[in-house]
Amino acid sequence: MKKRLRTARWAKAFARGAMTLARMTTRMASASAGRAMKQARRKAAAPRPGVRASAGTWTRGLAMGVDGALRYRLYAPPDLQPGEQLALMVMLHGCGQDAEGFAMCTGMNRVAARKRFLVLYPEQDPLSNPQRCWNWFATLHGRAYAEAELILKAIDQVCTLNPVDPRQVAMAGLSAGASMAALLVTRHSSRFKALVMHSGVAPGTANTTMTAFSAMRGRRPTLPLSATPNTMAADWPALLVIHGDADTTVSPANAEAAAQSWAQAASARSGQVRRLQRGKRYPMAVTDFKNRGRLVARLMLVAGLGHAWSGGAAKQAFADVRGPDASSLAWTFAAQQFGG
Repeated sequence: MKKRLRTARWAKAFARGAMTLARMTTRMASASAGRAMKQARRKAAAPRPGVRASAGTWTRGLAMGVDGALRYRLYAPPDLQPGEQLALMVMLHGCGQDAEGFAMCTGMNRVAARKRFLVLYPEQDPLSNPQRCWNWFATLHGRAYAEAELILKAIDQVCTLNPVDPRQVAMAGLSAGASMAALLVTRHSSRFKALVMHSGVAPGTANTTMTAFSAMRGRRPTLPLSATPNTMAADWPALLVIHGDADTTVSPANAEAAAQSWAQAASARSGQVRRLQRGKRYPMAVTDFKNRGRLVARLMLVAGLGHAWSGGAAKQAFADVRGPDASSLAWTFAAQQFGG
């Protein structure tokens, strides 16, 4: 029953956001954008209790671009040393979430405190989507690309103002956040070393609101990536896909489609499926796709997991504590791509 309720909440949130987006007109473009920027500045400067972390700092930021402004939250581990450069994990929330809620849901800050890396949480503005869904599907008229570029502005700002090693940046996201993360990476592949898609849709699968619904149900083909085996080896990050096989909001078929798109572009072959289970957590089926020994993509299908962050915090919306720890899995995967 809880899984069905979670699924219904996600589906309704996406539907409300998508239909509202479809009714938006150009009347909001000038006046609303100006008000949005002023509100964003005030909120970024206003003190407010953040996510409690065992150690480290939790701060607000604001990135500005030609298409508007983007608020974000940033976690940094404690005792930063002069000259120290750390890796950066960029986390994109799903529908119905904000940056703070996503940090609490995933527990990624606790992982960052132990492993010493920074975590950036860009936050979708309700004026862009009332349900805070990233508009990953709105590629036909460029809205999705504009959002992706604004997220990149936030990443650039954080890399400039903080002790970030720009050679060690990874992207991760849940649902709409996973789809937007993948879209951003395909446009700027050389900027990232790893991509983690949790319960998302691969880029090139939808371009409008209506096709997004079909894509989420697994009823749309995924277009090939604009990459070759040589460019994949030189510039593209490795992909980790995590998806629940009981997900009725975003079909698990999308997980295989995402992994296959990376594998086909790199001429990678799939290995044997490995069945893994950690303690009493849900078991998972793991498939690696490699080209000449180099890992291109890894697919993790979690048995019994619905549309929720695997291994997320107890009593948090859009999280299932019974699944494998997706935050630890995401960081371990990224660190391997960094060479750590």
